Amino acid sequence: MNVKIESGWQRALASEWESPYFDTLTRYVRQRYAETTVYPAPSRIFAAFDACPFDKVKVVILGQDPYHGPGQANGLCFSVNPGVAIPPSLVNIYKEMSTDIGLPPHTDGDLSYLAEQGVLLLNATLTVEAHSPGSHQGHGWEQLTDAAIRALNDGREGIVFLLWGSYAIRKGAFIDRSRHLVLEAPHPSPLSAYRGFFGCRHFSKANDYLRAHGIEPVKWL
Repeated sequence: MNVKIESGWQRALASEWESPYFDTLTRYVRQRYAETTVYPAPSRIFAAFDACPFDKVKVVILGQDPYHGPGQANGLCFSVNPGVAIPPSLVNIYKEMSTDIGLPPHTDGDLSYLAEQGVLLLNATLTVEAHSPGSHQGHGWEQLTDAAIRALNDGREGIVFLLWGSYAIRKGAFIDRSRHLVLEAPHPSPLSAYRGFFGCRHFSKANDYLRAHGIEPVKWL
């Protein structure tokens, strides 16, 4: 199957495109786009991969679902386009960044500036139906995104994985901690951020690790 995606990811995930589950997933997603409102726009489904080439990844942040409200999802986890109200979880991410790094938070929710620096902003499920969180879970996206994480785990060294919340922590359970840095914390949602996301200092810890491995740190803010 011909999937349009950044060339490094195209190679890294080559075996997935021809697998039966991906064919089934593709047919399902196409049907849902034809029948109802699905986010993000079709051209943005693989935006996380296109914005952050396989060979350039230095940090991975795992989300669960795209945003399910009008105009929110842009293919990068936790991110929204400029001019869209910043969602509560991202407000809390910015708060922790600001406290940790010592710079004022951004005033818009577009995280493409991070993707351009090598931060893979990957949702476990790459599509969702309007106003229906979790609606495309269990149809194959998780298998593809597991394969993406495994490709980074096996094919690269010295990546920082930021796993926030029990879902992301479970999804990253197989990551080799001897070859990569894995940082875990509660989800930045208002329901859980005060249980340990605030004060986790993941952003400075990630940069300390990158510097120690001769990798340029991320300009978080």
